[in-house]
Amino acid sequence: MIKVRAIIAAATLAASIAVPLQAFAQQGLLTRAERLEPSLKLSASAPLAEKPYELESGKHYRLTIEADGTAELAISGAEFFRNVWINEVVINDIEVRPLGLDSLEFDAAGEAEITFVTIRPGTFTVRIPGSSGEGQAATFVVK
Repeated sequence: MIKVRAIIAAATLAASIAVPLQAFAQQGLLTRAERLEPSLKLSASAPLAEKPYELESGKHYRLTIEADGTAELAISGAEFFRNVWINEVVINDIEVRPLGLDSLEFDAAGEAEITFVTIRPGTFTVRIPGSSGEGQAATFVVK
């Protein structure tokens, strides 16, 4: 009888561990980040993004931001950054794991990579601060 109880207890424990792991995997937390293409382009003479990014809530993504150095430019998007969980920001092979993010500024040509998990559905925008043109913004539609 003790062996049967031990087997039942072990099976119950295994099932209770497997269900949360499966839920995390479905949310993208145990998967590789999906690379968003094309990358965001910071340039004085080109649009920030060609079209809106279509994302799914709970998935893990990787986004590259490239500055061509034609001007000192930043991207800002508090609404977007507050509705995603930022895993890390990588700049020159230095990994930063911030609690939050409001903007990134490039003083010269360079590249940064952000990995994040979308949390809340909605339509969010990041833009070059102080700009009003549609080409100077990128839209993220999270379903």
